[in-house]
Amino acid sequence: MQGHGKIALTSTVAKQRFPGPWAGGIALIVSPILLLAGILLRSPYHFFFPDQLAAYDEHPLQMTASYSLFGAGIIMLWPAVLLLVQLIGVSKPRFALWVELFVISGLFARTFHAGVDHLAFQLVKTGGVGQAVNTVGDAYGAFHIYSTFNLAIILGWIVLAIGSYRSGTLGLVQSAALALASALPLGVLKGTTPWSIAAAGGLAVAFIPFGWTILRSTPFPGWLKIGTWTLIVCAGISLFTLFGRMG
Repeated sequence: MQGHGKIALTSTVAKQRFPGPWAGGIALIVSPILLLAGILLRSPYHFFFPDQLAAYDEHPLQMTASYSLFGAGIIMLWPAVLLLVQLIGVSKPRFALWVELFVISGLFARTFHAGVDHLAFQLVKTGGVGQAVNTVGDAYGAFHIYSTFNLAIILGWIVLAIGSYRSGTLGLVQSAALALASALPLGVLKGTTPWSIAAAGGLAVAFIPFGWTILRSTPFPGWLKIGTWTLIVCAGISLFTLFGRMG
């Protein structure tokens, strides 16, 4: 909380049950890095979906890495945003409620888009670029329930930026940078534009210093506990991945 000092910030964050200062602070730092990495990896290729599918056909590993990193960044935004919303809610509880509804709904929609991206890339493998382009093009305007959240994807970050500034959680510069996240293109198979880079860069400016402040304001748990939890998390990810590969 800007201007309230390290002790006040530590006390406020410690009262939050989930995600807590460590998970939330790490998510604040890591999520914009993952998004920016994914965006930059696909930047050599044109923006629209036929070009993205063609790029996957020619550079499958690079495009898989790009979309996987971007998807992981979207998932990591969930605890990051949740912690920020909880801090906003200390002084602006009603505002925080609407912020959470808008931003989290938008993240749900982007996760759905990531699933469609994955399926589209598999169509390139099974039927070639031409068939994949035709299939995606024919189905592009089809209604799905997540399209209801498309406006929330854009407005959520603006509302979050306003709430962050009005509550004193972030300063003016960081709040303005956070609002840039609303410029991130939405939908299926979207490539990179200058706005994409600006949006991810804005998240980095807003989130990374704040996440670092959260971590610095939290008592150090000790290297043994950090090592133990690192092993637990890595083992958990491996187990979940193996289970997921089973179907």
